Amino acid sequence: MSDTTTPENSVALDEGDLAADYIEELLDIADLDGDLEIEARNGRVYLTVTAEGGQLAPLSKQDVVRALQELTRLAVQSRTGGFSRLILDIGGSRDARQEELTALVEGAIARIEGGAAKASLPAMSSYERKLVHDLVAERGFVSESHGEGADRHTVISRS
Repeated sequence: MSDTTTPENSVALDEGDLAADYIEELLDIADLDGDLEIEARNGRVYLTVTAEGGQLAPLSKQDVVRALQELTRLAVQSRTGGFSRLILDIGGSRDARQEELTALVEGAIARIEGGAAKASLPAMSSYERKLVHDLVAERGFVSESHGEGADRHTVISRS
């Protein structure tokens, strides 16, 4: 367990313990083994579940991870009474999604460099949009979020 000791990260680690208990129960019910690591950065909990032999493959699909993350957040919120910003990674799913987002950004920038004024990306979570904004800024372009709710997406343009 990693911690940069701040009051904000201390609260996050408490959430992390609750989230880990919830995921451990789920793994027990599914008769799966997994190692859990809790990390707190900037008041956000990152819970990583790993296992050898690919036994977590069914749980590491993007839609499944997203659903489990929301269920885990709800479980934490019901215990703490506060909003949870937990990020769940199962079997490397976050790294795989980071690679997908990087490819989406690269494709959008290629369209702009090819003459398009703007390029829109598909709707994604606020966390994923934040990652996209960072990737776009690194490339020297500008991005903005547009839309509401489940339709919120990122539009990239030249700076």
